Amino acid sequence: MSQAIAIISGLLIALLAVDSCAGYSAHGRQPSGLSDAALARRLVHQANWAAVGSISTHEKIMDFPMVNIMAVDDSALNGSSTGHIRFFLLNLDFTGRDTQQKNKVTFFFTDDQNGACQRRGVDPMEPACPRVMVSGSVKKLDTADPSYNDQLQAFYNRHKSAEKWAAHSHNFDFSELEIENIFIVAYQGGPRVIPAEDYYNATI
Repeated sequence: MSQAIAIISGLLIALLAVDSCAGYSAHGRQPSGLSDAALARRLVHQANWAAVGSISTHEKIMDFPMVNIMAVDDSALNGSSTGHIRFFLLNLDFTGRDTQQKNKVTFFFTDDQNGACQRRGVDPMEPACPRVMVSGSVKKLDTADPSYNDQLQAFYNRHKSAEKWAAHSHNFDFSELEIENIFIVAYQGGPRVIPAEDYYNATI
């Protein structure tokens, strides 16, 4: 009996030690040689948009999380990845107003933004559908910076409508995320931290 109890106890301990992600139906393995930082860069670069969370300053939901959709681009003028997440911030909507008082945001990217996970038969919630959460603050880009026009044109190359936004309204600020923290959930295991330096140094 004592041996049976020991075996059962061992099994229970093993089950408890298994990461909660093991309960998902689909796994898969991270491609060999692809680091978390490189995978994060890939997810950011392939995305035309991202969900962005801010701390609400609206009187109806003060201090609640607020979520928005934002067109994004991290490209150099030649279309290659820079890792620098740029976007037009509308200062009249939720995110723009929130960051004027509480400049803390999180951008969310998933491999299913282009339907990749669905095509593999993987649910977007499963770890086999990689996702990355990039947190930081909003920095309005300086129009006097020598690289400003190239950054702006790179954004226009991906988002043709953005030229109309800038031409017809003074309420849009071309901005960049000043990254402070990055989490990735991909394949095996729970959330993992990616240092910003590793992210910027990664090649894809």
